[in-house]
Amino acid sequence: MATLNSIAQSLKNKSILITGCTGFLAKIFVEKILRVQPQVTRLYLLVRASDAKSAKHRLDKQVISKELFRVLKDMHGDGFDSFLSEKIRAIAGDMAMEDLGIQEFHLKEEIMKEVDIIANVAATTTFDERYDIALDINALGADRVMAFAHRCHKLQMFLHVSTAYVCGSKSGAMLEKPIRMGETPNGQNNLDIEAELRLVKKELKELQARGVEKTEETAAMKELGLKRARSFGWPNSYAFTKAMGEMLIGESKRDMPLVIIRPTIIEATLADPFPGWIEGFRTAGSIIMSYGKGRLKCFPGNVNLPLDVIPADMVVNAMVVSMVAHSRQSASFIYHVGTSKQNPVRTSIIADCAYRYFSRSPLKGKDGKAISVRKPFLYTSMDDFKKYMNFYYNMPLQGLRLANLALFNIYGRLYADLTRKYNFIMYLAELYEPYVFFDGSFDDSNAEGLRMAMKAGGVEEAGLFDFDPKCINWEEYCMKVYYPGLVRYVMMQK
Repeated sequence: MATLNSIAQSLKNKSILITGCTGFLAKIFVEKILRVQPQVTRLYLLVRASDAKSAKHRLDKQVISKELFRVLKDMHGDGFDSFLSEKIRAIAGDMAMEDLGIQEFHLKEEIMKEVDIIANVAATTTFDERYDIALDINALGADRVMAFAHRCHKLQMFLHVSTAYVCGSKSGAMLEKPIRMGETPNGQNNLDIEAELRLVKKELKELQARGVEKTEETAAMKELGLKRARSFGWPNSYAFTKAMGEMLIGESKRDMPLVIIRPTIIEATLADPFPGWIEGFRTAGSIIMSYGKGRLKCFPGNVNLPLDVIPADMVVNAMVVSMVAHSRQSASFIYHVGTSKQNPVRTSIIADCAYRYFSRSPLKGKDGKAISVRKPFLYTSMDDFKKYMNFYYNMPLQGLRLANLALFNIYGRLYADLTRKYNFIMYLAELYEPYVFFDGSFDDSNAEGLRMAMKAGGVEEAGLFDFDPKCINWEEYCMKVYYPGLVRYVMMQK
């Protein structure tokens, strides 16, 4: 491990290629680097677009215009736009194509000549994504970025963001170790990625031959992804294809310096650039906001098991520190970035804080009136939760269906609305079951060693790059940071 003296100084005069820059985590990563090291040479930001103009427009709209960048804007004032024009460049490309879809020859040559670090943050994080799309982005896409990296003349580091849940549906302590090609959580160890690709092509060909509608094709490909993932021991197509991505880059890295960051459930920023920034519904946020809206009156989750939530800024800090620490080292390093070992949070705390927060600061319904919430009940097994939902919601719903049929559809709109809400809650429960009932913890010995190296090296900006979960006060985070962030930045309510 390189001596850690000044992390920000190590980024000076560096050029970095970043994929997935329109995503939640990558935005924070981009903002962080520009703020802590304004003398970075350039950030090449790969954007899925047809040309340079479209790429810049998408970057401006989906990244730079976000409130996340307000601190950076305040730092530079009237010079903000000129600073960005000098430091960042939107690159039109596509990870589904060779050479990342970069068509302009001279630009491609420039990147290969100048880039020092590649950070692959691109992913489709939808748990039930179409299998063909998840494979193409999370698995093959990662391999294409590695192939591009081998053509970069002076590359010092390849940083890849994965997920801690590549471990699959297992219990116990999950170690920071590589996944071997073909290795599976259920111990079969017979995963053949090429065979999976052939299966996808075969299924698509058969669907197209039948002339099915696009919606039916999408549903079939989503079902295939979940079926294949669970057959090998992964909870969903996201974790499954991210695991395949790790396998592929592990096989093709050769002597490339490689860091793999495996975060757990990423939620709102703890402190940096300011507390509470979040974008879209993350894993836990969907359940919490459904409760705040009055749709969910109980929480599925075992009170004795930790829910491994990690603030997004801590993940970004770990990304920056690890890529600096292992620059030019021709080996692989894996880091879990989570809280279940050092500072676990129980589902009961999440639920209790949700009740107290939304009781004091209720959300508003479409009619402008405050939505009241009751203290949620925790169901410690999915079977118990399903029994509750069936007795209190599904059975009355079926009664309403029969009444509606008998009374010539006078309750048709009400029945459709309640059915939609019921199906949504059950969909969330099924989707997030592997996470809220995850009976394991993520060992972070490597990450702890990196934190100790920071302290031993006397890093000047240790606080600026802190990713020690022991500093999180969960009650304060939920009540003053996380839930207010969800309301402000996701629900757009003040």
